[in-house]
Amino acid sequence: MSDPTPTYATLDAWIAAEAIPFTLDDPASFNAAVDAVISSLGDAVALLGFGEALHGGEALLRFRNRLFQRLVEAHGYRAIAIESSFPRSRLVDDFVAGRGPTSYDEVRDAGFSHDFGRLEANRELVEWMRDYNTDPSHAVMIAFSGFDSPTEATGTDSPRQLLAFALAYLAAIDPALAQAHRERIEPLLGQDAAWENPAAMLDPTQAIGLSPAATTLRIETEELISEMHARRPELVAQSGWSRYAEAVHHASAARQMLNYHAELARSSDDRVSNLLGLRDAMMADNLASMVARERGRGKVFAFAHNAHLQRGPISMRYGDDVFAWQPAGAHLAAMLGPAYAAIGSAVGVSAANGIGQPEPGTLESLLTAAPGPARLIPTHRGAGLPATDLAALPTRSASARNGSYFPLTPRSLADFNWLAVFDETGYARRATPLP
Repeated sequence: MSDPTPTYATLDAWIAAEAIPFTLDDPASFNAAVDAVISSLGDAVALLGFGEALHGGEALLRFRNRLFQRLVEAHGYRAIAIESSFPRSRLVDDFVAGRGPTSYDEVRDAGFSHDFGRLEANRELVEWMRDYNTDPSHAVMIAFSGFDSPTEATGTDSPRQLLAFALAYLAAIDPALAQAHRERIEPLLGQDAAWENPAAMLDPTQAIGLSPAATTLRIETEELISEMHARRPELVAQSGWSRYAEAVHHASAARQMLNYHAELARSSDDRVSNLLGLRDAMMADNLASMVARERGRGKVFAFAHNAHLQRGPISMRYGDDVFAWQPAGAHLAAMLGPAYAAIGSAVGVSAANGIGQPEPGTLESLLTAAPGPARLIPTHRGAGLPATDLAALPTRSASARNGSYFPLTPRSLADFNWLAVFDETGYARRATPLP
């Protein structure tokens, strides 16, 4: 029987009673804090997310690396997925597993999207994973994946790589069947540059997702998925379930990418919200697939922006426009139930990121007043906390330099199981320079 949720008369009382201070430079305090978090979440969790309050926060990335190491060494986690391109990440996983590439520099650019491979913290993470896997005392290897759809604000990938993976799988089992699909699919793909035209992000007339060839390709992709489903018993018998499921997932991801390209080509008031919603739905499907793949091996740790991992809907203002959609965390909460848990993050100050002192009375001000320099605190999903105090909380000022920074709101407490709160953070080495 689970312990009842404690009730607090004030937010200060909640913070004083439950905040767990730690420092990244003290392994004992750090490990004890992490162990307390994992114990509170229970054994049902199969996917634990850690959200970053902004992209490029040095302390957040260091925390992520140390957290994953502790999860692997003490809590049965065997895979990490980060907010980077799903199809590209296979190259990084090959490096981590000791296959193919022999140095990080060989995967730094091709294996990541968003230039994330150039982050020094990602190099440290991936090289630690490779070293872990080469240690013969570790009976189970750990795996790396991206879970972002291959989409960015400056362009969207061609579906070629995803379809090529599914066709290569079929070719290894039934070359004639694979060739029949290939002959219908490849002429429809055309040139990758047409799919990846950055002008299409702002101008739907520049997008090709509703062209006759793209529309036919969507049908052919459905035919490919349908045939793989219909022939599932014989395909699984020859390749095993894991390889079959991976191939089907790539084909399904290609279908989602084609739907995304089709939305790019439409003119509507909801176009941007729909695109953002499709991206997060793809992210959730990628993570759910990874959880299914790792079942029996271990648990999965996911890292992305807070906004992608939160349970509640997103509403974001950009100029005069307001965009609203359901993030990956909301999908995962619906798909996995108690098997999904998430830790959000917050920062007090960051001169490098243009974040000043939090205004008095804001959540960041209250939380950073607790002993630190960092602390973990259970949110209880808002339960047991004074509703009147929560409703009156002001929201702190945003960043003057880093547009990816979102302050906490009262809703953040319902969106996350725990918060990791840092007094300050720098800007990560080798990250894209800030204005």
